[in-house]
Amino acid sequence: MKPAPFDYYAPETLEEALALMSQHGYDAKVLAGGQSLIPTMNFRLSQPAVLVDLNRISTLRYIDADPQNGLHIGAMTRQRTIERSQAVIAYTPLLHDTMPYIAHMQIRNRGTFGGSLAHADPAAELPAVAVALDAKFRVRSLSSEREIAARDFYIALFTTDLAADEILTEIIIPPQPERSGWSIQELSRRHGDYALVGVAVHVVLDAHGTCNQARIVLLSVGEGPVAAEGAVSVLVGEAPSDAVITAAADIASDADIEPMGDIHASAEYRRHLAKTLTRRALAQAFERAQIYP
Repeated sequence: MKPAPFDYYAPETLEEALALMSQHGYDAKVLAGGQSLIPTMNFRLSQPAVLVDLNRISTLRYIDADPQNGLHIGAMTRQRTIERSQAVIAYTPLLHDTMPYIAHMQIRNRGTFGGSLAHADPAAELPAVAVALDAKFRVRSLSSEREIAARDFYIALFTTDLAADEILTEIIIPPQPERSGWSIQELSRRHGDYALVGVAVHVVLDAHGTCNQARIVLLSVGEGPVAAEGAVSVLVGEAPSDAVITAAADIASDADIEPMGDIHASAEYRRHLAKTLTRRALAQAFERAQIYP
């Protein structure tokens, strides 16, 4: 199929793009990498009257690293650029480890960091990882700018806190504390397919080896990234052990999520995967926290 008719704009500055979004509002869609939007337009699942292409705005492509402020990544930075960035490897290894799970290299060559985050696919890895890393999203409209915590950005299925006239411009990932550990685990039918279930984990140990901070975020088990708060409550204040990890994984799969079944996997199978993958992810994250000061 072919997309419905639309007006196309390719602004060269962010200000021009914001003016177009202010003018057209809900009739407009932003084009970033296009790996999700273009197929939905071709099937006429999405029919914007106006397409605002951000690809000529070079000021939205960057990775800035700072020991005090962490990583600042422009929303139009290609996923492949992030995958190959030494700064990402050094400052945010969880993000680096995530990139090969995203589709195929050809997709990552075109797909953008901000585009995936703003698209809010519940089966996508990057929204879950952003929540696990306690990232913040900087968004702008023609008249204002604000920061939204990743955990507050996702509202419902393919729905975010972005207003009709706003554009996601920057992602801020804070520095990792000492004795941090991380892991991402997922299962898909084939490499490059959407995950049946995935989990991103970030933990921090104190000087005595006790867990004083943890984030467990699951994907493909709800309408967006799902933070397993009940599982986290079992971990914080405890020294890592097989029993504690198993208890947390049980709560994550049995109480923290309400997965739906479909032609790819039943709800029961998704719960089983959530338990197994959460246990693996926590074990690896705690091991890394003890090895890497």
